[in-house]
Amino acid sequence: MHSNDAGVNCTITIRLQPRASRNRVGGCRDGAVRVSVTAPPHGGRANAALLEILADALGVAKSRLNIIRGHSSRDKVVAVEGLVAEDINALLGTNGSTSNGVII
Repeated sequence: MHSNDAGVNCTITIRLQPRASRNRVGGCRDGAVRVSVTAPPHGGRANAALLEILADALGVAKSRLNIIRGHSSRDKVVAVEGLVAEDINALLGTNGSTSNGVII
């Protein structure tokens, strides 16, 4: 995760798994937060599901999240407005551990 100098915005590197058996934020691995969604990747449905799951997990409105890179890739960068990296790590349970997961 990378935060900017102002400390109010942060970007999260995501590794997305569409068509999973359940929606899940699965911890951090290889520098990316692992997120699984049941939605298929077609028509932007997996991206929409990703933003919904992240908004719920972070306690922010979906309008405060924006996919800034990787719209058609499993590897994405999502900007989060109003939170710093430490808050995001605490909320997603990604404080360096690769084994913890939060089911949403």
